[in-house]
Amino acid sequence: MPKKIRELKSLLQKAGFIHRSAKGSHTRWIHPLLPDQPITISGKDGDDAKPYIEKEVNRQLEILKKVQEQQGGEQ
Repeated sequence: MPKKIRELKSLLQKAGFIHRSAKGSHTRWIHPLLPDQPITISGKDGDDAKPYIEKEVNRQLEILKKVQEQQGGEQ
């Protein structure tokens, strides 16, 4: 069962992504450690997320986790 848009937004927010408005029902999410890789999520909060959006969110969270682990090792 696909996740809801609100669930994906919640995951991004908990991971430290910052919400930026976009046109219509689109929202852009940017993380300070990944400034060149914004995520655009389209749809209302109650809608089911499209598989490609869910996949992109999961991919970005994995990248962020690796970056944070690398920074933790450098300190």
